[in-house]
Amino acid sequence: MRTMKNVALGCLLSALVVLVAAPASAQLELPAPSPSAKVAQDVGVTSVSIDYSSPGVKGRKVWGDLVPWDKPWRSGANSATKITFSHDVTFGGKAVPAGTYSIVTLPSQKGWKVMLNKELGLFSSAAQYSPANDVATVAATTAAIPSRERLTYVFSNTTEDSTSLDLEWEKLRVSVPIKVDTATLAKANIEKAGQTSASEQAQAARYVADSTKDYVAALKLADASVALDSNWYNQWIRADILARSGKFAEARKAAQISWDLGEKDPNFFYKNQVSKALADWKNK
Repeated sequence: MRTMKNVALGCLLSALVVLVAAPASAQLELPAPSPSAKVAQDVGVTSVSIDYSSPGVKGRKVWGDLVPWDKPWRSGANSATKITFSHDVTFGGKAVPAGTYSIVTLPSQKGWKVMLNKELGLFSSAAQYSPANDVATVAATTAAIPSRERLTYVFSNTTEDSTSLDLEWEKLRVSVPIKVDTATLAKANIEKAGQTSASEQAQAARYVADSTKDYVAALKLADASVALDSNWYNQWIRADILARSGKFAEARKAAQISWDLGEKDPNFFYKNQVSKALADWKNK
């Protein structure tokens, strides 16, 4: 009896050793053949992001072979490549509502097409893709580039109102322009904000002055900011707008207030600009 108990106890101890030695959720980690990737770009107040898997050339012939000509392609590896717009955009000249879409391309030696499709679960583009789900079909431009081993998406030539979406792989770049109506979106945001913080009102004043040159509207925003909380920053914004309007006497008074308040603030980061303005506007 004692021998059987010893055997049983030995088996139990062996089992415990195995359990302790083996990780609870052991998982083999190896490089993915087509690693996941994400790239994002803000265009004005619109965010554009792309989620995709990045295959490599690996010595293969890509165009016309690995990626056949004239057949829908999910524009990456694994699941569908997805693009997300936080606001409405113009994609290759076509209006596209805010949202997330699959990027489907039609590679061709005669010229590429790029489609944005509402079906987000495309694993085999040629079999699952339906043009009925397209929200936009546009022509893309192509260009030769230095060799790139892995498929990569890039945003280039970005401004406040536009960017270029570039797919680069092997020795080819495929590009589609994206445009946004930043001025309208920003104006709506300013109107929606109403009487917010002094800082936001000052930022809005500066944006309106820089982008639209509507100094009357910009000054109203600056005045509202000062009314909420007079500080060196909004007084300087107000002074700058007054100077742009040609009202240098008023601008100098506002700049002096900015200087006096700024001298008491360790974060007076426009000190040089305010000092120069006081000197430049003295005799104007």
